[in-house]
Amino acid sequence: MKAVVVERYGPPEVLRIRDVDRPILQDHDVLVKVHASTVTRSDAMGVRGVEYRFTRLFTGVRRPRRTSFGSEFAGHVEEVGPGVAAFQVGDEVFGMHVGANAEYVAVSESGVIALKPGNLTFEEAAAIPDGSLLALTCLRPSELRGKRVLVYGAGGSVGSAAVQLLAHHFEAEVTAVCDTKSLEIVRSLGAREVIDRLHEDFTTRATSYDVIFDAVGRSSYRRCRGSLAPGGSYVTMDLGFMYHVPLLALATRIVGSKRARVGIGRYRKQDLLFVSDLVEEGEYVPVIDRRYTLEEVIEATRYVDSGQKTGSVVLTIS
Repeated sequence: MKAVVVERYGPPEVLRIRDVDRPILQDHDVLVKVHASTVTRSDAMGVRGVEYRFTRLFTGVRRPRRTSFGSEFAGHVEEVGPGVAAFQVGDEVFGMHVGANAEYVAVSESGVIALKPGNLTFEEAAAIPDGSLLALTCLRPSELRGKRVLVYGAGGSVGSAAVQLLAHHFEAEVTAVCDTKSLEIVRSLGAREVIDRLHEDFTTRATSYDVIFDAVGRSSYRRCRGSLAPGGSYVTMDLGFMYHVPLLALATRIVGSKRARVGIGRYRKQDLLFVSDLVEEGEYVPVIDRRYTLEEVIEATRYVDSGQKTGSVVLTIS
């Protein structure tokens, strides 16, 4: 089968499409024929491995430990292991798994995989898991019902997911900050107010927020502190750029009423099922910027790396 591999750090041009062996199923595995995948911001960062050098302690110091590429997938079940009970051949599924930029991926039935919402195409389904699951686990939105929340970087996959989850299901008062290109899309997702970061600095306003969520790791607690209400929290999820935040989070627990917090993103099956239900109910929609073929993965990664995408960049896999 064809799969995208990354054997060394560098620009997107280091990516290669190789013929590799089809995954071997374990007893509780599901073999998915992938119809659509994505290139996420994390994928692009992992290829570079330059600006985020300390993360190489986890991904490989000199070269990537894992050569497989991609994480989101949508497709149909082609084969199941003898112990699989939750899925059957022919089921349309979506989820998260390392190495999803490939023609086939083997996923444990207990992993982050679920039946695809029937009202979505494969491309639309592939654009959902990463952003929505990270937004859920970083923000703990159930605690923010009715609160004033500012989402910085609302045009990205995580930011656009946060806007939808907060505005629709958890009924928060959402202010979104994004680039000019993303204004109309973000506004359509339910944000109460949208600020063009290229023309206005939200920190100069007299408005205060209960939570400021930096979905792209490009602001700072120091800069945002004045815009937090008493008892408010600044949350960022990008430790690659803001590696000082854990110490800051500890310090703000001791001094003052305003907090800095690290948003720890996790991929959980129960969250995928929750978001799938929201999709079926019309409370969540995928946001797709561009579509590429698997053979155009370098161009797709280059575009993600540029920081210009709105929502997700999808790869179609024939």
